[in-house]
Amino acid sequence: MQTVGILGGMGPEASVRFLELLVRNTAAAVDQGHVPTLLWSCPQIPDRTAALLRGGESPVPWLARGAATLTAAGADFLVMPCVTAHGFWPQVAPQIRLPLVHLLHAALDDLRSAQADIKTIGLLATHGTVQTRVVHDVFEPAGIQILLPSDSDQARVMEAIYGHEGIKAGVTTGHPRAVVCEIALQLIQAGAEAILAGCTEIPLVLKPTDLTVPLIEPLVSGARACIRRAGGKLKTDVVG
Repeated sequence: MQTVGILGGMGPEASVRFLELLVRNTAAAVDQGHVPTLLWSCPQIPDRTAALLRGGESPVPWLARGAATLTAAGADFLVMPCVTAHGFWPQVAPQIRLPLVHLLHAALDDLRSAQADIKTIGLLATHGTVQTRVVHDVFEPAGIQILLPSDSDQARVMEAIYGHEGIKAGVTTGHPRAVVCEIALQLIQAGAEAILAGCTEIPLVLKPTDLTVPLIEPLVSGARACIRRAGGKLKTDVVG
């Protein structure tokens, strides 16, 4: 099998969840049936949204260093369990010889396979992901419209993720969960036929059972794409 190189730490809990998804979506009767994996988790990578919107320190040198470390350790391809970080990949890719399993491309492929009739999705994501249009750039050419929260609700999403008692602070119940669920339901009422978790922390509080439409989870799609590419055997049923 090929070895998966995880460029992680953005945030740490998303990296842990991605590892869990790799294991849970692999059809293996023994340890040896699982895919070889290397994790480089560096929570000190500068915040991606701050870099994109407020002139904060660029994460590009950090991402390049992590990718080089994974390459030297024996990874055959890379994956980043952070949607916002994909906005920086065009700057990192020329420095790296390994291919990237792109979370959003994997999510689009899964959506086309399972629900090809969906034409409108609601996006829950960071300001950085929304304003760089990294999701739009993948889904709109496929004929899928992106619905966004209002400006005030987008600010509430950011507070739910980044706030003092937000998801990145380890709070996955109470107020952050209530806010994310409420705004997801508003997007559905506005016409969203599915909700895309455009931040890898969103599925820590928003579950498929909370919604009346499908929840598109790029981490799940990315994990399954990595298993396929590595040569592992996928479970028939998707495990989220």
